[in-house]
Amino acid sequence: MNAKNLINRDNISHIIFITGGTKSGKSEFAEHLAKDVKELSYVALSENNIDDKEWQEKINLHRKRRPNDWKLIETADLLNTLNQEDGPLLIDSIGGFVVESIGKDHNEWSTKMHLLIGLLMRRKSITFIVGEQVGWSLVSEYKIGNTYIERIGELQKKVTKISKDNWLAINGRAIKIDEISIEIPT
Repeated sequence: MNAKNLINRDNISHIIFITGGTKSGKSEFAEHLAKDVKELSYVALSENNIDDKEWQEKINLHRKRRPNDWKLIETADLLNTLNQEDGPLLIDSIGGFVVESIGKDHNEWSTKMHLLIGLLMRRKSITFIVGEQVGWSLVSEYKIGNTYIERIGELQKKVTKISKDNWLAINGRAIKIDEISIEIPT
């Protein structure tokens, strides 16, 4: 399967969401799905901390995997990026949006999250979104950790609802969860 099979002919918004745990293969799978998309912009949602050697090694691995013709956007401001970019995007990863908003109170967070969902729904180009599953492990002993876990879970449920294709990466395998699941009524 590749992006040629996923692009809508009528050019309506097409979101493909790939989620999974740490080292699950989610980024690699998203890159695989997007490999044939022309004029794709890769949105790296993180601060580039040059003092963190482990983070730099991870960034370098991601850079080596990406095709040279992909435009790179390194930012912590996803909302502004979505307002400026109208072509195909690969966003890696949505957790950066949560981190950027972690200090916001509940109402500010909710406003930003709904603004993000609205911007994603209005996109006309294919959009790949990578997200991290973090709620399957220990509960954090820190309030900020629990805030992150709750917010990313809430955001990813909303992203799943607006996505045409939803994938779960686990142990280097990808499962199309739309085909084997039902939506939980809320």
